[in-house]
Amino acid sequence: MKTFIPTPSSSTLELGLFTIHYYALCILLGIFVAIWVTKKRYFALGGNPNDISDLAIYVIPAGIIGGRIYHVITSPQKYFGDEGSPIAIFKIWEGGLGIWGAIGFGALAAFIYYKKRSTSLSFAELADSIAPALLLAQAIGRFGNWFNGELFGRPTEVFWALEIPLENRPTRFENFATFHPTFLYEAIWCSIVAILIMRSSYFRKISGTGAVFIFYAASYSLGRLFIEMIRIDEANRILGLRLNIWVSAAIFIVASALFLGKVAKTPKK
Repeated sequence: MKTFIPTPSSSTLELGLFTIHYYALCILLGIFVAIWVTKKRYFALGGNPNDISDLAIYVIPAGIIGGRIYHVITSPQKYFGDEGSPIAIFKIWEGGLGIWGAIGFGALAAFIYYKKRSTSLSFAELADSIAPALLLAQAIGRFGNWFNGELFGRPTEVFWALEIPLENRPTRFENFATFHPTFLYEAIWCSIVAILIMRSSYFRKISGTGAVFIFYAASYSLGRLFIEMIRIDEANRILGLRLNIWVSAAIFIVASALFLGKVAKTPKK
């Protein structure tokens, strides 16, 4: 008898009058790790870690808002469909943060902050400091989808398949019990790229130029492209393909070109 990955029986922790959602805990843990790693890398480049603490006050809310907006735009059925509820837009603890919206709004907030404030390092140095930290945060945050029993892939019976309760299975997939654990695929991919960036001497040499962050965008998009191809949750489509497939492909192509151009112009240390 095969043993598969089970979906947790509960997505919340009840503590008296308080209900704690594991999805929210995963997001918060990811944020904590991201801040800690960014501070260490920022300091290694000669920066003041307090810059990161001050910046987080603006970037974190901007990232959450941006992530939610992107999610609602790309997966509107839950909120504006026949059985949707616009009020659910504000229930972030139930899941639904689009990474590109979070990165876009967060980067914009950081850019404005660096334009308005005096900081110890440049915006490019900040971007390279935060790149692997974002990957680790994304890896941790994906376990929130596991607790919610959501955003899994096509049916499969491989030994690492994810068991999904009947009530969580999409229409037309009610007769399938196990699916690709895309949360795990993304967590593993993000962790591998983060470790590569932090451990490779090559990335230490080009750190501070902005090239590391661009590599993050290209590599994450590549992994996300393949993950999106096997996901079966409802999403907007263009020419029969999920919107996020087009977005991931576009970002991968642009970021790859920018990375190659940046590396070519970066003086060898």
